[in-house]
Amino acid sequence: MHAALPDTPWRTLIVSLGYPIGFLVVILGRMQLFTESTISATLPLVTKPSGWALRRTLRLWTVVLGANLLGTALAAGMIAAGLLGSSELRTAMIEVSSAITELSAGATFVNAIPAGFMIAILAWSLPNARGQAFQVIAAITYVVAIGGFSHSVVGAVEAWLLLFVGETGVVQTLGGLMLPAILGNLLGGAGLFALLAHAQVRGEMNGRDEN
Repeated sequence: MHAALPDTPWRTLIVSLGYPIGFLVVILGRMQLFTESTISATLPLVTKPSGWALRRTLRLWTVVLGANLLGTALAAGMIAAGLLGSSELRTAMIEVSSAITELSAGATFVNAIPAGFMIAILAWSLPNARGQAFQVIAAITYVVAIGGFSHSVVGAVEAWLLLFVGETGVVQTLGGLMLPAILGNLLGGAGLFALLAHAQVRGEMNGRDEN
């Protein structure tokens, strides 16, 4: 979409309509996305804190995040090598990806907090969405896109691509682009939203324990 549209002020709004597609595939396909798993994994931990719960939460995050980063690295590598898509698509993807280098590591961290919060809202809302899951996923992730918020997994594709085409170095890619986004998403999703969600259900959980 970026390659097909003219360079105008409204192009970003149209291009961002493509952002929800990956989330629709992952979530409706019942695949594992790191940011989506933060809220569901954190609630049991904050409800009944224990070393056992902490270890299992960290194990889940490590496995899911590791697999997500591996998958994004493979996809970015194939794009960089010209094995996926046309040369025009490759050029457009590099142009879109370059936007993440405009933020410092600290700014990326802060910018990732709303993204983690919004995806946690998405995961929290889906059980009540029923037949409207498609619209809920599309609406929330579109807001993340037009807001320009940093998402660790989406941003990982962009970061790997820039690394593989020589636009960034290893230190900048890992320490300046990926790690701040991961930590910001965790704070927004597993931190801020999990505490708010836990406050909503704490009374119900306590009531069940007493029964």
